[in-house]
Amino acid sequence: MARAGPGTLLYRRNIRLDSFLKRNTERALYERIRTYEPCVVKSDSINKVYMHVVMSDERVYLTEFPPRTLTSAFGFSSVRAIELINDLPDFLSGKDREQCQHIKIIYVPEKPVSKAYHDDQLLPALPPSHTFSPLTSEGYAAHRSSRSASCPNGETLGLLAPQPPARPHSSASMYPLTSNQRTKNSLSPKVPRRIGLLLSRLLKQDKGSNIAELHLYALSPFSTLYVNLQSSWTSFIIKSTLTLDPVYRRKYCTSPPDISWEQTSHLFSQLQADVLRKGISVESLYLLLQELCTAAHRNMTLRRLFWRSSELCVFLVQTLEDCLPGGRSVIYTTDHLLMSTVIVQTLAIMFRETEVEPARLSLLSANNGALVTRMLLALIRDPGPQTPNATQTDVSLVEYLDSACSLLFELLLQGQEKSKFSFSESILSVGWILQELQPHRHLLSFIGYQTQQVVLVLSSPPHYILSPVQSVLLFQRCHLLLVSLQYSKHLMQHLKSNFRDDFKYSVNVVSVEPKLPPHYPISPMIRQLVKQILTLILHWDTS
Repeated sequence: MARAGPGTLLYRRNIRLDSFLKRNTERALYERIRTYEPCVVKSDSINKVYMHVVMSDERVYLTEFPPRTLTSAFGFSSVRAIELINDLPDFLSGKDREQCQHIKIIYVPEKPVSKAYHDDQLLPALPPSHTFSPLTSEGYAAHRSSRSASCPNGETLGLLAPQPPARPHSSASMYPLTSNQRTKNSLSPKVPRRIGLLLSRLLKQDKGSNIAELHLYALSPFSTLYVNLQSSWTSFIIKSTLTLDPVYRRKYCTSPPDISWEQTSHLFSQLQADVLRKGISVESLYLLLQELCTAAHRNMTLRRLFWRSSELCVFLVQTLEDCLPGGRSVIYTTDHLLMSTVIVQTLAIMFRETEVEPARLSLLSANNGALVTRMLLALIRDPGPQTPNATQTDVSLVEYLDSACSLLFELLLQGQEKSKFSFSESILSVGWILQELQPHRHLLSFIGYQTQQVVLVLSSPPHYILSPVQSVLLFQRCHLLLVSLQYSKHLMQHLKSNFRDDFKYSVNVVSVEPKLPPHYPISPMIRQLVKQILTLILHWDTS
């Protein structure tokens, strides 16, 4: 959830719901809530009930109107698909029926637990149950005045039972330094004992299910629920895959001591002042940016603070521009590439899981997206000819191009929200991003290089197994390739003219399987992307 300071929610804030969440959840969960939104919920055990969907970085919860309990619906680790359904729900009428966004989540039900108090990090969470309030008003009374037949009287279920006193949140406390930090019982919603027992009994009924569906009907035409679900799921899958890599885990997943928002803000201000200090040497700046990048991986609070200080983001973009060689030369020095790489890696991690941060959207959309345009134009570099005997500069260029793909991937994710619910030419949309890049003299060679890497990996020998980090990079490259085919006729024609035969004769879905271990969370997503790319590049008309 977007915040302006300790415990302050800004993104479509519902004071009553926020107060409930703050009182009845441990601070670790409350601080990891990214967004919430009202919608109608339908599942095997819930029949069209108006509720709030509450989303953290790892899990989606449901709560009634008005909120009385917080129950886990599913974890992102169990999700198999999130789909936007184009239909007109028959239980709605008028504008609600026409403007409704129907979202279907397909997931594997988690093993039920025997008590309502559970450790969100160590035990499976509770799926939805019957213990939810009826459709109630708050702007939607006309369609929600009657109680759902599947939802019994709340009083008979003990929903109105008084809750145990909750420990108030300290104003001095904020986010833990890392989203991977595990604190036992830190994410346990506090619910009355009677409700917990009832939930446990109801959950036993679904124990034998293999696949479940949850349907969410967002009644606002401007709802971002679908995009936020997709983005959160993707971020979770990427993070879960990366943490399988021992080197990545040692570097970025170390759990530092707990620290308050004020302390984190103070430390960030010091680091920012050092980076922006006049007369700083190139070596010192490089080391400070490495420190900033590593801290940003571990600390969600720092990533939010970054967007609230536009000066640092502007400085990084300016430094990236300054690293470009003069004139039309494509000769890069190793120093320039190393500095460019750490800047791009820092910018990329700052985008991760901060899409609901208002300061981020405000900064990126200012002056018709001028800063994003500068970032995009500075990001694209000519990969140049690939030589068999790689020098240190060649190796540094490869690392830069990998990092550049990751940042462009994050920018395109930013553009997906705009592309779903507005004109393709609107600022920050995917179409706008590709349009801004089109005049760049190195765009075709850059996209060609990223595509060539996809072909090389997918056509490699069967015994070639991708590491977790390589799998994430392949996913990002496939996403970039798919977006290029879908949103840019210019890029689509270039890719089909130059890589159609490569995909036709060297790449197939079957060959992908042995390269992607089944225990990688990201493997199914990559297979789906490859299928989509093959369909577009092999079967679309080239005219």
